[in-house]
Amino acid sequence: MEFLISELSHATFWVAIALFFFLGGVFYIGAHKKVAAMLDDRAEGIRKEIEDARNLREEAQALLASYERKQAEAEKEAEEMVAQARHEAEQMAKEAAASLAEQIDRRTAMAEQKISSAEVQALNEVRGVAADVAIAAATRVIADKVGGDKADALVKESIEGLKGKLH
Repeated sequence: MEFLISELSHATFWVAIALFFFLGGVFYIGAHKKVAAMLDDRAEGIRKEIEDARNLREEAQALLASYERKQAEAEKEAEEMVAQARHEAEQMAKEAAASLAEQIDRRTAMAEQKISSAEVQALNEVRGVAADVAIAAATRVIADKVGGDKADALVKESIEGLKGKLH
């Protein structure tokens, strides 16, 4: 202990301690500034990363909203296309039904006209046959009652008159 006390009174010792504290203070101040500068730089980097992340998030949200709008527009357009297709299909079905009804009416009218024409033709044929039968019957009756040249002339005249009236 005596050594320690004798050393404490020595000036070199005090100069060494002062130098030690001086260098420690300089180192503390210099290191403190460097550490503070490093921490400030790191904080600035983190702040920039946070800001970049925030910007990216906002861009992603804007892009998502844009895609959602586009999807909604596409869905609406698809619904409109389906509605238009249904409307066109209904119109085509109505037109086809109307066309079919028109064709049926036309064919019915044509069939009725053919039937009517066939009826007229059949009636004319029946009249013709009846006229021929009537002429033949009249010819026999007259031939039986009237004789000679006078009968032949009368029969021919009657036949010509009947043919003109019946046809």
